[in-house]
Amino acid sequence: MKPLLRAVLILDALLLLAFGLLFLLTPWTSLYNALQLVQTQPALVGQGFGVALIGLAWLALHASIDGSLTSTVAKVVGHVNWLTGVLMLVWLLGLHTPALTGFGQIIAVLTGVVLLVVGLGGVRLSGAVRRREKVRLVEAAAAERAEKQAAKDAAKDAANRRDSGRVIAEPVYRAEPVVEPVVPVTRPVTPVSVAPSVAPLHPAVDEPGLTASERAARADAAAARDDARNAAADAPGAPRPPFHG
Repeated sequence: MKPLLRAVLILDALLLLAFGLLFLLTPWTSLYNALQLVQTQPALVGQGFGVALIGLAWLALHASIDGSLTSTVAKVVGHVNWLTGVLMLVWLLGLHTPALTGFGQIIAVLTGVVLLVVGLGGVRLSGAVRRREKVRLVEAAAAERAEKQAAKDAAKDAANRRDSGRVIAEPVYRAEPVVEPVVPVTRPVTPVSVAPSVAPLHPAVDEPGLTASERAARADAAAARDDARNAAADAPGAPRPPFHG
């Protein structure tokens, strides 16, 4: 779209340059008579208008090269062209002024129509190019915001990784080995059977020198001991002497 608009600007520059030179040559009477055109009176006004048109042609040519001026200058030049074409058609067809011959009037009307078409085309194209540039700017701004957000996310992820690496790189304290107390191994103590005290089953009661009452007391004591021993042996859970034989 923009290359087409630049082509339109080059065409506008050529048209403006041609009209500028024609008005700049206003004092050349024979040229105007040959082209069957009406000279501008006074000639100073025609020449001033020609200089302005040549300057506008240079601006259109410069805008066709410089992309930053293309849409703006095309819009201005387009409005100037179609308004000029409308004025020419109104004066020539509506008011029949100035009075031109047949060939001159045809040339003037065709020139007005060309200016009208080229001007409106330039305005439409400049509007389309401007809308596209706005959309492109919005997309570029969105892409830039997305890149900034991605950069922030990447920086945050890098910071998180650095923090996690720092935590992992912290010194790890070695746990001292726990010394368990040594429990002495105790062997089960084999119960030792307590041998009953050996006592004479029949104490010597017939010791010499004892009276009869002493002998009786000793015999009673021995019998009591025998009874107590027998009762302890018969009791449940009492230790049994090992069986021999």
